[in-house]
Amino acid sequence: MMKQVTLNVEGMSCNHCVNAVEGAVKNAGAAGKVDLPSNTVTVDYDENKVSLDTIKAAIEDQGYDVV
Repeated sequence: MMKQVTLNVEGMSCNHCVNAVEGAVKNAGAAGKVDLPSNTVTVDYDENKVSLDTIKAAIEDQGYDVV
């Protein structure tokens, strides 16, 4: 079952941040697209394969806060 969610992420300010967050989401088993001006990431994921908590933890492991 595919789901899409938009997460607010604090601490992103540059392209390095975008790459870090999108890479973390990808490594967690999902697809993410960062919108830097709004400090959000839109995530598409299969809830049967990865949990939202796992995705959030992967982003936070990169040093950003999911709020």
